[in-house]
Amino acid sequence: MLSLNELWFVLIAVLFVGFFFLEGFDFGVGMQSQMLPKDERQRRVMINSIGPFWDANEVWLITGAGAMFAAFPEWYATLFSGFYVPFVFALFGLILRGVAFEYRGKAQTAGWRTTWDLSILIGSFLPPFLLAIVFASFIKGLPIDGDMQMHAAFFGDIVNVYTVLAGLTVVLMCNIHGLLFTALRTFGELQERARKRARALLLPTGVLLLAFVIMTYFQTDIFDVRGALLWAIVVLGLVAFLLSGYFCKQKRDGWAFGMTGAVLGLSVISVFVGLFPRVMVSSLGEAYNLTITNAASGHYSLKVMTIVTLTMLPFVLGYQIWSYFIFHKRLSDKETLEY
Repeated sequence: MLSLNELWFVLIAVLFVGFFFLEGFDFGVGMQSQMLPKDERQRRVMINSIGPFWDANEVWLITGAGAMFAAFPEWYATLFSGFYVPFVFALFGLILRGVAFEYRGKAQTAGWRTTWDLSILIGSFLPPFLLAIVFASFIKGLPIDGDMQMHAAFFGDIVNVYTVLAGLTVVLMCNIHGLLFTALRTFGELQERARKRARALLLPTGVLLLAFVIMTYFQTDIFDVRGALLWAIVVLGLVAFLLSGYFCKQKRDGWAFGMTGAVLGLSVISVFVGLFPRVMVSSLGEAYNLTITNAASGHYSLKVMTIVTLTMLPFVLGYQIWSYFIFHKRLSDKETLEY
């Protein structure tokens, strides 16, 4: 049976898996809405396709951070103080994107629309890119001392070839995920354009994905810690990636979308599996690693949180499932749209 520390580590992992699966297609649609459509009507269809979902999907990130704060306060403190700059810009991107969704339709001038369209592009790129850098830094290791203080240089420790490669890989995966969501939610020419663009991005994304796996093997210790299980996850991820291309070619949009979501989800799972029982790796020595034991709240706090979470979680999940069911139909470019 899982201890409460282990249970909350798993719950936080699940929250981040849900965030990247659901918000991943939001980010992808946001980026591709500025490149894929041939006219304003198609652009409005793409943005409208995520209209009922994007803000609720962000709740997964907020809940994950909140759970981290409550269950592992030392992890939260070290993480958010050490990654202050990336998190500020990621938050800026989320705010900018949300404002742009609301304001781009308030005026009809070209300059107004262009400004907010650029904001959507920037706001959809920054969060996945920067969050991937943070997650890659987790497993690569950072200079954390005995007081659980992180003394990382922005360029070198946080931003380096390995973490930037992770960021670009996740951004491209989100683009494909978003394109397949567009194919799943639309008809006609826009749907075909989305499928074609998704197939075109598969090769460069596959190359980056493979390069990232190779660099992870040589630059981290996670394959030494959880070798067999991690290799199984890697194989599953690569199979899911190949199947996404196959299903996309067969025009089975739902299956293709599920496979790209599986790749994103398995990527997050691999990070948490590789970390366990650590939550942050110190490059100064194993004695300074943050773990689910030395970074955790007290037993009573974890117990109360577990009871509250198990009580409220069914309602939250039920609402989100209901919203996806209500707004599941495909959108036509002949419909009147809000954004």
